[in-house]
Parts: sequence; C-alpha cells; structure tokens
Amino acid sequence: MKVFTAEQIRNWDQFTILNEPISSTQLMERASMKVCHWISENCKIHKKLFVFCGNGNNGGDGLAIARMLYIKGFDVDVFVNDPKGKFSEDASVNLKRLRDVSGVSIRRFNEIDQYNFDDKTIIIDALFGTGLSGNLEGEYEILVEQLNKKKNYKIAIDIPSGLPADGLPKENATILKTDYTLSFQCWKRSFLHPETGRFTGKVEILDIHLHPEYAETSETHNFVIDDKMVESIFNPRQEFSHKGSYGKSLIIGGSYGKIGAAILATRSALKIGAGLTFTMAPECGYEIIQTSCPEAMFIKGGGEYVNNFVVDNDMVCGIGPGLGTHSDTGKNFLEFLKTYSHPLILDADALNIIAADQEALRLIPSKTIITPHPKEFERLFGNTANSFKRLELAKAKAKELDIYIILKDHHTQVVTPQGDVFYNITGNAGLAKGGSGDVLTGILVSLLAQGYSEKETCILGVWLHGKAADFAAEKYSKEAMLPTDVINEFGEVFKELNRNTIKEL
Repeated sequence: MKVFTAEQIRNWDQFTILNEPISSTQLMERASMKVCHWISENCKIHKKLFVFCGNGNNGGDGLAIARMLYIKGFDVDVFVNDPKGKFSEDASVNLKRLRDVSGVSIRRFNEIDQYNFDDKTIIIDALFGTGLSGNLEGEYEILVEQLNKKKNYKIAIDIPSGLPADGLPKENATILKTDYTLSFQCWKRSFLHPETGRFTGKVEILDIHLHPEYAETSETHNFVIDDKMVESIFNPRQEFSHKGSYGKSLIIGGSYGKIGAAILATRSALKIGAGLTFTMAPECGYEIIQTSCPEAMFIKGGGEYVNNFVVDNDMVCGIGPGLGTHSDTGKNFLEFLKTYSHPLILDADALNIIAADQEALRLIPSKTIITPHPKEFERLFGNTANSFKRLELAKAKAKELDIYIILKDHHTQVVTPQGDVFYNITGNAGLAKGGSGDVLTGILVSLLAQGYSEKETCILGVWLHGKAADFAAEKYSKEAMLPTDVINEFGEVFKELNRNTIKEL
C-alpha cells in the first residue's frame, strides 16, 4: 500500500470527484457511512456518543456520522464552536441534515462541563483533519486539553486533532491522544513513527473507494507492507522439489555465554525452510547446538569465540547473533569482509564490530542487509534528533553504501538503496525482548538462501516476523511470549499464506 502525503490525499479526493464522478458531499457521505459501520460493529456496549466537530470538512464528517449513528440507535450529542458560525460548504450541508433529525442536541464546546462523561460514553474527534497547519490555539486547544483528561474511549476521524499527517508537530503542540484512529484509504507517515504514532491508538484504515487510477499513477517512496504485497512476493513450496531447491543458510555466531542467540537464529532459519542449514559457532557450543538443533550441521569456528570465518560461495550467510566482540573475532571478521563479495545479513555484534571502526563500513558487500535497532544505528551512523531524521539518514546511507537497512522499531522500516521505505505494521511490544532480533536474522538468511531477492527478503522477513509475534501474543500475551514462541508460530503464518495464495478447485 502506498503512503501519500496530506496534499496527495486531498488531490486523490478531487480526482475521485472529477473522474468517478461523485459530488464532494456524496464522497463525505460515503466516508461517514464507513465510520458509522465500524463504530456500530465495534462499540456495541457503548451507546452514548459525544461528537466534537470543527467547522471544516473533518467536522462535516463528524456531523454526518452523528446523524447516521443516531438513526442506528445511539444516544448522540454534538459539540461545535458556534452552531451559528461559518462552516465549510459540505459541513454546512451536513449541519442542516442533522438539524432536521430530532433527538440530537447541538451544543457549544464550553458546555461540556455540564455533561456526564460516564464510562459508557465515547468521545468522537472530528475537529480537524489533515488541513491543519500549525498548533491548535484558543478554544480548540483548551477543548483538547480538557478531552485529554477524560478517561473515556476516544476515536479520531481520519487523524487525531493537532497531529500533522507528514511529520513532527511543532514544539509544545497540543494533540488529542486517542484510543482508535479511523483513517481513510491509506496510512499517513505520522501514524508510523514513535513520536507521533503514540497519539493514534490502534489505526484502522477504511476503504472509501477513492478512484484506483490515482493510486496507480501517483509516485511515492513510502509504502506500508500489507497482505497484498506479501502475497505477491511469497512463493509456495513446490511439490516436485528437494532440499537443493531451497538453498544453504549459514549462521555465524555464538560465544561463551551467548550460544542461545546462535540457536535462536538457527532454529529460525530451519523453520523458515532453507534446504540446508549450518551453524558456525565456537566449540564450547557444540553439544547444546547439536542437541537443540539436530537438523542443522555444526561447523567449528573457534574455541570459546569465533575467530575463523570461512564461507562457501553457495551459502547465504548471517553473522552476528551472540558473536561477541573479542579482539580476535573482530580482527578476523573485518579481514573476512575485505575478501567476501556476496550479500550478507549483518546484525548484533557484527554491527558493533563495524561501528568500532568507521572505515569498516566501506567493507560491507553490496546488497547486504543490516538490521540495527536504534542504538546500533546510532553507533554506526551517528545520533539524530528524532525517528524522521534517523530515517532520512538511513536512506542516505543505504544509497551511499548500496545496502538494505532494516531499522527495527515498533513499525520497522525497510530502507532500500533506491530510497524507498517500506513500513511494517505487523508485530507488537512482545518482541521487545532479547533474542527477537536473532530470530529475525534467521528468517532473513533462510529467505535469501531460498532465492528471494534482497528487497523481497526484507519485506517478507519483517512481515513474517511480526505476524508470528502477533499469533504468539494472542496465545501467550505480550508479556509472557518468548522469541521461541515466535519461532513456533511460523507454521501458522505459512498456513495462512498458503491458504491465501494457492488457488483451490
């Protein structure tokens, strides 16, 4: 799914109005019906709604939603700045329609203290859409501050009021913090970054059937990894195939006290389906690796740490999980990079070794995939003021070094050498545990070994990792789930992928 700017989305609305054709009021009605349906299906125990509407088209959505939900049996009160004030043309139409419906009160913002916000009341935010420039001010800022103090569920229509669509808010901005955001047609960049996404709650993208031609022909470098994209990449297992059809994966990692990281990466690579899987680790890990991963073959890389990096050209290699940063490990790893030219998967201590010698960045083979978390990224490339700046730096470094960067975050970002960014929306906070990155490394090595391109490996890999984590969280909870639980859910993910991609008679 493409991610468009606020301006592009407004242009998409206009393109739909001109080419469907449909009037702007009818398009507003269509969007409001989608919201109404979602609320009526998901808020069955909440029958009281306070809808806060601005004077623009976002307010027009709110006025239409209030009318529709009242007709469906909800108890609705509407709050506006001034019922006799100036509204946009489409909002004025919906204000008149609402007034024609008896039973819905239209109040002023400053009257909210007279109303009881009990625990069955939902607050609907339709104050400002994506057209707001600058911070909330005056009565609107006071209102949002009051609403933020309420413990009621809050649902934003299109975007939480005060939040920019495409970047960071200005300093000291007042923004409504919502539990759900019901947005239209596509994601907005601010939903996908930690500084701004914390205001949106759970995001639901509602398809309001804007004209598909606009999306097909309009350019962007930002995308969300959705099911359609993943299904177009995934290659189901072929019946007439053998282990040689699915490549050789090699995990290089582990050191005394950190053998578990290499095991997690190895088990992950095995479960993702590489034809043959090897683990190069120090001799101290031999028995535990052979016991824990009997399907993998062991290669001795040293005594208590790896100091011998030898990789056959027909293997796809992932280096880093539990590797350690012993001086011999670091020295021999950098020597290995000087002579190795195939794409690698580099994570954890492999990145830490490179970060200690900035000249080593130039040794990373072209098309390699690196998977830093924010601190590892900072050690590699320097500090940035925020995640938007970090992403811009990642784009510059991916192009400069001709590598793929997987920026691990709540919505992990895949950054290509061409400057495209793919945001992953699977996964959850249960992955915030040691070992989760090792599991991802194993996934990526295995997919690349099976013949997926580097770009496909990154996109499919982060999605699959997050999807398995979602299944694990559902089964065990975010708190109790472990990286091994994520590995054990790969089968359920592949079952779902196969159901969605293999055509049945």
